[in-house]
Amino acid sequence: MTLIYGPHPGSRLPVGEGVVSSKSCRRILSWIPFHFIQVTLVFALAGLLAACDPGMQNQEVEFRVPVSVEPVGTATVEDRILSSGTLRVTEVITLDVLMTGRLEIGAGPSGRLAEGDLVHAGDEIARIVGEDVRLAARLTAAQTHYAAASSELESARKIHERGLYVSQNELKSKEDIFEEAKLELERARHNLSRNVLVTPIDGAILKLARDDTGQLLANGQQVNPGQMIAQIAPLNVLIADIDLVGEDIAAVRPGMEAHARYHAWPDRDFKGKVLRLSPTIDQKTRAVRAEVEIENGDGLLRPGMFVEVTLIGERREQVPVIPRRALAERGGKRVVFVLRGQRVAQQEVTVGLGDDTQVEVSKGVEPGDRVVVRGLETLTDQMHVRVTGQ
Repeated sequence: MTLIYGPHPGSRLPVGEGVVSSKSCRRILSWIPFHFIQVTLVFALAGLLAACDPGMQNQEVEFRVPVSVEPVGTATVEDRILSSGTLRVTEVITLDVLMTGRLEIGAGPSGRLAEGDLVHAGDEIARIVGEDVRLAARLTAAQTHYAAASSELESARKIHERGLYVSQNELKSKEDIFEEAKLELERARHNLSRNVLVTPIDGAILKLARDDTGQLLANGQQVNPGQMIAQIAPLNVLIADIDLVGEDIAAVRPGMEAHARYHAWPDRDFKGKVLRLSPTIDQKTRAVRAEVEIENGDGLLRPGMFVEVTLIGERREQVPVIPRRALAERGGKRVVFVLRGQRVAQQEVTVGLGDDTQVEVSKGVEPGDRVVVRGLETLTDQMHVRVTGQ
């Protein structure tokens, strides 16, 4: 059948009813955009070419997984045990009143000694006055008596050595008097020293005497025997008490290297070591308490601070390491993907010591191998890859 557009001899159909006039054709062609016609021709031509070339119909597009790789390196790795604990002092020296009197606190860097001041062994912390005058007089009398007894005994011995007559009873009496004077002098010195409170160690003053309301005692206030005047503790070394559970109990031993950090100085490392382990287990926490000695030579740390403690166990020098993010699991085994040209080889590995960023590899790869660290989630053995970063 042939469709005839345009007037036909003998036809009485009006224009538009089954017959398209030449004028209508021109209107339709003028409405279609020219670039639409071009695109249609291009697609039609491409379809014809594809139909004419059987090889293009069977060709597949190869997909390469984008990955990032890093080389296997060498480093020193350590077995680390992380814990935390509260700092305390190693010992506390308490100075108490031994006799009734009035309190006089010693002098410090800025006047009267204050809590927090550093003191040295032999420094006078306080003095209890009131009995000191009487005790000083008694000491003077004892010194005089001792000097006289010593002189008389020395004279009697010289006479006896020259062969002059001195009875044994008389010589013995002189010796007894001397010994009694010596003891009296020692007692007088001791009694006088009891009113002077001296620190036997270097350290910091943790506490000074206070009344029932918590106010510091003023100089001149009455104090009684047994009343605490000062507490002093060394701060150059502190103790961190940490709790160990599970496998860490067997891994920690006295002498193990330790490092402490406090949030106020995040980049500062305070060195230390494990002193001892508790012989018993806490019945509530099932943990073993470990005492870790922390060096504090510059005095930055304070008792009561909560610190993070890292214990260093086994250390291995210059062993092969890979980034921890290079590890994957396939079939229940730990593997890495090693770059081999444009493909990756799935390689089972044996890992050892490590931390959050890297891990030792004792078997499976060698230093210099490049392993995939990004894009390995869907990788399989011998898959084609495209390296996008190193």
